[in-house]
Amino acid sequence: MAGSIMAACVPSAGKPGLWTTAAAPRAAPSVEDVTTVTIADLDPAQRPRERMLRLGADALSDVELVALLLGSGRRGSSALDTARDLLVAHGGLAGLAHADSAALLGAPGVGPAKATRVVAALALARRFGTSTDRRETVRTPADVARIAGPLLRGPADGRVVAVAGDRASRLLGAVVVPGAVAHGRPFAVREVLAETLRRGGVTLALAHRHDEHEPLPAPADRDATAAVADAAAHCGVRLLDHLVLAGDAWTSVAEAGAARAG
Repeated sequence: MAGSIMAACVPSAGKPGLWTTAAAPRAAPSVEDVTTVTIADLDPAQRPRERMLRLGADALSDVELVALLLGSGRRGSSALDTARDLLVAHGGLAGLAHADSAALLGAPGVGPAKATRVVAALALARRFGTSTDRRETVRTPADVARIAGPLLRGPADGRVVAVAGDRASRLLGAVVVPGAVAHGRPFAVREVLAETLRRGGVTLALAHRHDEHEPLPAPADRDATAAVADAAAHCGVRLLDHLVLAGDAWTSVAEAGAARAG
């Protein structure tokens, strides 16, 4: 359905824009089969589960929370050791939050059950961070930054977030657009509009993260904004803004353009 909609909306497919009977031998033990050290083996006062029950989840470190998801460690190491190794390997919680199951499976002591459990928990956390009441409005660049920011945490890998709204500027949804990349690389205009229309949006805002310290829009960012705005107009969708984020700071491409024109 999205394909037919987009064919009717986007003026040209080539429009430039930034924005695939002997017994069987026993199988070798899996990573999780050889696990012998568990959280239960730790001193009771230091067990993450008991600490959470006594003090609450906010009192636990990232290592302890990840250890609870793992449930057990590997031979010779506790779940806390394995959790610490995972966080170090992925550059902390922000990196781990965007790792997929395949990346976690390469870590010692992490088999399919543990990898999928960690990935599922972190995916739920991201969804909760962007789940909002339908009555929330998207009227200012600050609104867009607040909504899109959680989906852009982690490395600046070209992810683009589309924030869709209705005629009353109420939030309909925010999503990382499949196949859309930014920051000087090809930008999938059709996919951005398809995600917006799929949610019934008539307004759209975009956001992506730069790896620089300052969120300064590049010429390619301004070109992408113009390309999306033009294509969106053919679909009856109004592009509100395009934000560039860096750290906790952000810049509105629309406001930066107005300042340049002034």
